[in-house]
Amino acid sequence: MIHCGIDWAERTHDIALVDDAGALVAKRYITDDAAGYKLLLELLAEYGDTEESPIPVAIETSRGLLVAVLRTGKRKVFAINPLAAARYRDRHSVSRKKSDPGDALVLANILRTDMHAHRLLPQDSDLGRSIAVLARAQQGSLWNRQQLANQLRSLLREYYPAALDAFATWTNGLCRPEARELLKAAPTPTRAARLTRTQLQAALKRAGRKRGIEVEADRVRDVFRAEWAHQRPLVEDALGKQMLALLIQLEAACTAADQLAEAVEEAFPQHPDAEILLSFPGLGIQLAARILGEIGDDHTRFSDARGLKAYAGASPVTRASGKKSSITRRWVKNDRLNHAGYLWAFSSLRASAGANAHYRRRREHGDWHAAAQRNLLNRMIGQLYHCLQKQEHFDEQSAFPTPSLVVVAA
Repeated sequence: MIHCGIDWAERTHDIALVDDAGALVAKRYITDDAAGYKLLLELLAEYGDTEESPIPVAIETSRGLLVAVLRTGKRKVFAINPLAAARYRDRHSVSRKKSDPGDALVLANILRTDMHAHRLLPQDSDLGRSIAVLARAQQGSLWNRQQLANQLRSLLREYYPAALDAFATWTNGLCRPEARELLKAAPTPTRAARLTRTQLQAALKRAGRKRGIEVEADRVRDVFRAEWAHQRPLVEDALGKQMLALLIQLEAACTAADQLAEAVEEAFPQHPDAEILLSFPGLGIQLAARILGEIGDDHTRFSDARGLKAYAGASPVTRASGKKSSITRRWVKNDRLNHAGYLWAFSSLRASAGANAHYRRRREHGDWHAAAQRNLLNRMIGQLYHCLQKQEHFDEQSAFPTPSLVVVAA
């Protein structure tokens, strides 16, 4: 049997084919374009690759056009973690030498010796993959938006604390359209103090506000005209220009987050597993789409619930050596899924009485807040695995059964 290893790079890829004895039977250097992909498929066909019996391939990435080409048909594609590949490299040489052709050979030998120990790329549907792309992009845009908002807040603290005080009562603060419109109208505290009631009301209307415009304009006007410390005029003007440049980036990030959220809301309900995910307490469309995007819709991907729990970072990990043993949180995990799971566990405390009671029991048992939430997520991930396998909706009574009352005879 022939095994293929591909050392992936940005512009070129090294290919290595080995037989069952570990002997190198072919190697090739291809470019990252259609011509290179065609050359790769021709090389595989030359050594026995067929549609019914394709040659398995190991590569250090799970994304990109090359992976998309390899995943056509029944081919087994293994995405090997680069850290794991580096450990395998030490089996053949302790000098720590490294080369791209050598890495391709290492990847091919990984399949030859330990194919059973590595996980295939899941056979997700096209809809599931598209939801994963949109959900990850929307999650990334929110992180980017928050990072820019933090930078803007830090800058305003240096010369414009009146703006922070005026926007403090608004949810999402600097990310709100009203805040951005007011900052564009008055980039410095000196100009903000000169804004009239009419100008403030016009800015709020441009931001899309419909109610309480007069009251809010008066409140903001009073804050802007209160006594505040000021930078020197030239320095204040320069900081105002810096703020406007940062505000343009924040505007773009807010627009991107909103547009991607709309795309997720349009695509996610079309998925067959959407109703099951949305039946769980604390899951809305955006959060459910993130979870589906990370676990995929290939229900054979995880052999049991423990695998999914470990993948999400919800289950603890045991480290034992000799007489010493410790149980700690899991650090190697899917960070995106773990982040979505943290939000899910937190929001479920209000949406589910059973989840809240479970969390309270863990706190009374001595867990800190994060540990109690992780324990709750561990339980709910197991319930999600069961529901997806059985194609059942979440049931509160089955998930968190009410303890039976013990009647003591007199």
